[in-house]
Order: sequence, then C-alpha cells, then structure tokens
Amino acid sequence: MSLTFIVGATATGKSELSIELAKHLGAEIINADSMQLYRGMDIGTAKLTAEERSGIPHHLIDVLEVTQDASVAEYQGWARGKIDELLALGKNVVVVGGTGLYIKAILDELNFPDTDPVVRARLTLEAQQVGIDEMHARLTKLDPAAAAAIPKENVRRVVRALEVIEITGAPFTANLPKAGACYYPDAKQFGLVMNREDLKERIDARVDAMWARGFVDEVRGLMEKGITKGRTARAALGYNQIITYLEGLVSEEEAKEETKRATRAYARRQETWFSRDERINWLKGETRERLSAVLSSTIG
Repeated sequence: MSLTFIVGATATGKSELSIELAKHLGAEIINADSMQLYRGMDIGTAKLTAEERSGIPHHLIDVLEVTQDASVAEYQGWARGKIDELLALGKNVVVVGGTGLYIKAILDELNFPDTDPVVRARLTLEAQQVGIDEMHARLTKLDPAAAAAIPKENVRRVVRALEVIEITGAPFTANLPKAGACYYPDAKQFGLVMNREDLKERIDARVDAMWARGFVDEVRGLMEKGITKGRTARAALGYNQIITYLEGLVSEEEAKEETKRATRAYARRQETWFSRDERINWLKGETRERLSAVLSSTIG
C-alpha cells in the first residue's frame, strides 16, 4: 500500500492532482489544510464540493465548529490514526494540503512542549496591548523560520510560538526534527510549484471567484454561528478580512484587495517552508504532466 503527500502553496492545483491520483490508485484522501477542518468554511478555503470529490472518500474535513480551536498535536493524532486505519484495510492513501506544520506533524516525530498558562496569558494580554504586528516582529527576531511559517493574522499561533521559546529557551522550530526522522519512511512527497507571476494571477482570480460565489454571505452566516469567538477560524485568510468589512472597519473592496495581498504573502511563506524539506519531489506543468510524474514514481 502507498502513502503519498501532495503539498505546496495555495492555488497551485493540489486538489485537482489529488483527485486524479486517487482515481488511478483507488486511494482515499486525507485533508492537511488547517482551515478545511471547519464546518461551513467552504468557499474561502476552496473546499471541494461533493460532486468535485468524484465519489472519493475525504477524511478530516468538516470535523470542527468555527468556535473550536485545533492544535497541531490533536491533528497529528487524528491524521495518523486515520492513515494507519486505511493502510491496515489495504487502502492507498493520498494526503493533500498546504499547512506545512500539519504535514510535518504526520511525517516527523515532533515534540510538543507543555504549555505554561501564566506565560501564555501574559503574552496574550501583551498582544492585545501592543498589537500583533509587534509580536510577530519579535517572533521574526527570535525565530525567523517560525515567523515565515506563521501568518501574523494568526494571533494564537504567534503567541504559542513565543510561549514555547520562552519556556524552552530555544527557537520554536528547534522542536521540528531534521529530514530523516520520519514516522512513515516509505511515504513519498510531491510539491507543486508555479511561476510566481502565474501564481499571483491565479490567486487574484481565485479570490474574485470566491467573492462571486458568495464568500461574503458565507462569512456573514458564520458570524451568526460564532466565528468571531473562535481564535483559529476567524484568523483564516479572507474570513478575517471580510469580518473586518462586516464590522464596518474597511470597505468591501479594501477587504477583497487585502485578501489577495495576504494570500500572496501566505503563498510565499508556504514556498519557504516546503523548500527546506529535501524529501519533496517538485513538479511543474499541468495536472496531466504532474500525474504522470507521480504515477511513474509511485507505481513504477
């Protein structure tokens, strides 16, 4: 049985490739996008519809309410449990997503330091007082790699990284092992890459399409379900910007343009994160070319 990872920046075509690959391998798909865990966050996360999934079972999608927060440690347990279950049943598995820390949590033996409620409470209060820009700048000085991977909009993760640094006296990323300490040594990773200008155009077009599909109405409905009370879900790209618009702090056009800018910046951070993993085989081209390359490597 095979375990294949499809990773890379947002809007590079991971979902399309994973569907085609799963069809050829008779595989089931496991989500590794942190925001697709949430029910109701569909348009803004580019979650595939039931029809687009082509009858292929997808796991770890729609498992949380927007008021809940998930930790990397929890996700690690869920994902490994499902992978082991499917492999034991003789199923091929395709893991797809762009949340680098989630991918690493599946593959590598991460150590998750204990939390210190006093330190966390102090850092959380400090973030409220001085603002997330200053907290993220502090993280950049203490651990540039962590800052590159964590969007400044995600206050909870910035605070957590600073908490770990203070508790352990070491960079947050010091808890991430070097390539080689792999929980699934036979797994294969494929990363999707695109020309930077092409990716920019694709991201901008995707955001425009999300707006046309009713992204604002989706967020409005989630506000009624309490998304503003959840620290993780409300920080998601696009959702954060639309909430700001619906709260009357910016115009709708400003929210859309900021979503495009923030998504492009996030894509650059994803590229930086994944580029450090030498186990990833990088693929260019269209879905058909990528599929051929993956299949030739996976099944010879």
